[in-house]
Amino acid sequence: MPNATLSALFAQKAFANAALLDKLDGFADTHPEENVMCRRTLNHALVVDRVFKGHLTGEPHGMTATNTPETPSLAALREAVTAMDQWYQAYVAGIAADALAEEVAFVFTDGQKGRMSRDEILHHVTQHGAYHRGNVGQVLRTLGITPSPDTLTSFLHTRDPSRRENPL
Repeated sequence: MPNATLSALFAQKAFANAALLDKLDGFADTHPEENVMCRRTLNHALVVDRVFKGHLTGEPHGMTATNTPETPSLAALREAVTAMDQWYQAYVAGIAADALAEEVAFVFTDGQKGRMSRDEILHHVTQHGAYHRGNVGQVLRTLGITPSPDTLTSFLHTRDPSRRENPL
């Protein structure tokens, strides 16, 4: 049985990523420097997602740094982020509960060795992405743009509006 909490966290991550990428589409022409900074920040989060996917699967991730030299277009970033979010959702849906405790040894892009449980890796990926979406949200605020909602509560109540009813 899939871990319900992890499933919700990764569904929320995908929801928040999509909404934030939509926001970036709205100011590429009016604030090009800030738009590039936001795309670089989200690309960094994507690269880290790729690195940890490699650690989880035992397959080489091919990354030598935590960002790429080039900044992807918004369309390319959206496509890559969406595909990565889908991969993580499928991974979480298929992982056995006892496998979450399994430790994975790996090497960070800076050459340092590390070891984390699969559960810790998955939680790191969700928290790391949320942190950097928050960075982008702060940039949006300085431009007078309201960031998209990026909380688990917002996601859960959007996905299931009946949660707004008197609960008990």
